Amino acid sequence: MGQRNLIAIGIAVFLGLIAVYLANVYFSAREVQQEKVAEEQRMARIVVASQELAFGSPVSPQNVRLANWPANSVPAGAFTSIEEATKNRVALRPIVPGEPVLASKVSGADGRATLSANLPLGQLAYAIPVNDVAGVGGFVRPGDVVDVLLTRVIPGEGNQSGEKMTDVVLEAVPVLGIDQVADEKNTQPAVGKTATLQVDTYGAQKLALAMQSGTMSLALRNVADQVTGARKTVTRADLGGRYFMPARGYAARPSTPTQAASLAMAGAGRRIPIQQSQAGGAMAAPRPLGPSMTVVRGTRATQEEFIRGY
Repeated sequence: MGQRNLIAIGIAVFLGLIAVYLANVYFSAREVQQEKVAEEQRMARIVVASQELAFGSPVSPQNVRLANWPANSVPAGAFTSIEEATKNRVALRPIVPGEPVLASKVSGADGRATLSANLPLGQLAYAIPVNDVAGVGGFVRPGDVVDVLLTRVIPGEGNQSGEKMTDVVLEAVPVLGIDQVADEKNTQPAVGKTATLQVDTYGAQKLALAMQSGTMSLALRNVADQVTGARKTVTRADLGGRYFMPARGYAARPSTPTQAASLAMAGAGRRIPIQQSQAGGAMAAPRPLGPSMTVVRGTRATQEEFIRGY
């Protein structure tokens, strides 16, 4: 009886050793296979976001993790340790879960989220005043692209009536912020007082001069629309309409269509008096060039004429 028990125990131990050996072989082979796959794929371990990080959010071990990444496509500036990635850093731009945490997307060790860190080399941030109209009703938000328009008085001594013109000062300008909001994910319309634009040095000079020259406004464009080119200067004549109300007073009748067009552009009007004969009767006034009407003021009648531009 005792011998049978010893034999059973020996068999159980033998089977257990075989099971341990087989398990060890299996797991060893599995580990070797994983190492072989990792070697074939040449994977690296880099820090990625585990949660969504908004602009200014602190980078901490709770919102980042290590992940395998193909070694031949590791982005420049990637962190390989969580300690280095979370060393008093904050996000400078939105980072989505699974996206690598790069040195260009987080602040330095000082932990400050500054707008200047987002500027490409050679680019400047310049702020201009806007309102609910000039800012497209508040629909211009950080990350949008706009054109900058300038409306000013036409220069020259001949512009006695203060006629104005509108030019496109800059085209396809990225918007960095509205007031003190620089988060591109904040897309809710909001009326701001200032718009910070990304421009080069020449563009900043043009904006500085434009602020002193007239009224600036923004025109929102599609972010994919990169078509730019010379734009036409727009004046009142481009708004349409061929008639205008003449000013009160006398003016010489234009003898040619060119003179009539010049008077029309200058805003000059014509009042043709009804001439009186020596007998006290009314004489026919000169034939008007365009539509006209008779205006009676007290006992005096005048022929008011609308001059048609050519």
